[in-house]
Amino acid sequence: MKVGLLCGREHAFPPAFLERVNRLGRPHGVTAEFVKLAGTRMGEPAEYRVIVDRISHEIEYFRAYLKHAVLAGTYVVNNPFWWTADDKFFNYSVAERLGVAVPKTIVLPQKSYPREYDLTSESLHNLGYPIDWEALLDYVGRPAILKPYSGGGWKHVYKVHDVSELVAAYDGTGPYCMTLQAFIDFDQYVRCFTFGKTDIVPVAYDPRERRYLVEHEYLSADLGARIVRDAQTLNTALGYEMNTIEFAVSGGVPYAIDFLNPAPDFERDRITEFYFEMVVQRMADLVIDRALHGQPQQMWPRWAEMLEIAAGPV
Repeated sequence: MKVGLLCGREHAFPPAFLERVNRLGRPHGVTAEFVKLAGTRMGEPAEYRVIVDRISHEIEYFRAYLKHAVLAGTYVVNNPFWWTADDKFFNYSVAERLGVAVPKTIVLPQKSYPREYDLTSESLHNLGYPIDWEALLDYVGRPAILKPYSGGGWKHVYKVHDVSELVAAYDGTGPYCMTLQAFIDFDQYVRCFTFGKTDIVPVAYDPRERRYLVEHEYLSADLGARIVRDAQTLNTALGYEMNTIEFAVSGGVPYAIDFLNPAPDFERDRITEFYFEMVVQRMADLVIDRALHGQPQQMWPRWAEMLEIAAGPV
């Protein structure tokens, strides 16, 4: 049984992960290697029992291949059908329905569109104009955060205090669909590594310096338990088995700020040696378990059923 790894510009995690899976998986007949692709034929049998995907969000051919691999019986982490259909605004809406605290959020029309779309005013006649920026800020509060509804890496994120700052930032967002969100003035900030939906490791994180902190007593027992429970709820509802979930804690309430990070940063120099070793071990354990026991994934998420089961009737 082979485990394949799809990844991009990573240096420390890939060789450590492959070595660990090969060492721990050998007694069980599980081996690991980089996936190599050069054109995929319809009906090709599954070459891999499990694939760990850390790059298909940037390379469309890889995403197409992974969907085909699921059809052929490969277990993909993360399921490409979930990931393709997801966006952060939808995730916030799901979280709110499930009782997880999230900031007030608005999704905005794009400022502009790629030239090749050849859109005219007739194409956009469903859009209301002008936008009442003051009313939007009144809803989310001031200051607010303007950021893409789908994306990561802290790219195109702006903190705005009034309409003039909001419009100036928005005018530079071009074709990106953006969200406007309440700013949480946090006392503590936590990033949760997640493995297999329910295995949650909360970690102290400094978003200003963008660095992980090894502080095992950072959270009280009650707050840590709530964060773990909320992270499990989000991963279970959204289907992610490899993710990081960020919580900004204000007044004792953990607000889920970002939980669409299904290709989380696993590089040693950024997550610290302590958490790097943990990530390598838990990811190896996860994929070996999925190779031995994982069931074929459904090809399309059943969101309505998930919400009904998790939250009950609305």
